[in-house]
Amino acid sequence: MARRAGGPGSGLLVVLLGGLLLLRGGGAVRGAAGAEPCQAPRQWEGRTVSYDHATGRNTRAAVSYDGPNQRLRILEERKALIPCKKFFEYILLYKDAVMFQIEQVTKLCSKIALTEPWDPYDIPANSTYEDQYYIGGPGDEIMVQEWSDRKPARKLESWVGVYTVKDCYPVQETYTKNYSVTTSTRFFDLQMGIADPSVFTPPSTCQTAQMRKMKDEC
Repeated sequence: MARRAGGPGSGLLVVLLGGLLLLRGGGAVRGAAGAEPCQAPRQWEGRTVSYDHATGRNTRAAVSYDGPNQRLRILEERKALIPCKKFFEYILLYKDAVMFQIEQVTKLCSKIALTEPWDPYDIPANSTYEDQYYIGGPGDEIMVQEWSDRKPARKLESWVGVYTVKDCYPVQETYTKNYSVTTSTRFFDLQMGIADPSVFTPPSTCQTAQMRKMKDEC
């Protein structure tokens, strides 16, 4: 299964976990030999912090993820007043191969073709087990497993995913290209299910949508 290569589905959902990964006792947890990929939740809502290594920009967003219907909604969060900065809502409908980009203030809408295939937030069955460890420290820790698309014939991976052992929640996904990290995604505050399915319905302004992507600056 191919992993996400870019676009709002990945470029908006990225951040490097870095120093937050603390191994209990100073070493990796053992006993995960023969580990099999777990089944990640198919519908959830939560928040993400994104980091784009090309631009050096962080983006915070509320996310609704609907795996069975291949839908993704991303609502950029406004944490501060940034001059000449526009914030958008993105509705990605992969079965229709279309993405709607909605400016949050004016509701101006763009309709853009999706060229990448649907790629769910999960651990593909042919993934390579990399490691198992705790995030946090004694008394406040969560065990996670790390998987990648690395294969024996290719030493370097282009995707690394970190998922919790207990419920298979996504924690972090990182992508590389040409030996450099391009995007990484940190997930948090996840809740199972979709509280309001109408978030995947574009607003009425999208009936007269323009066909070009809007810039996020004035």
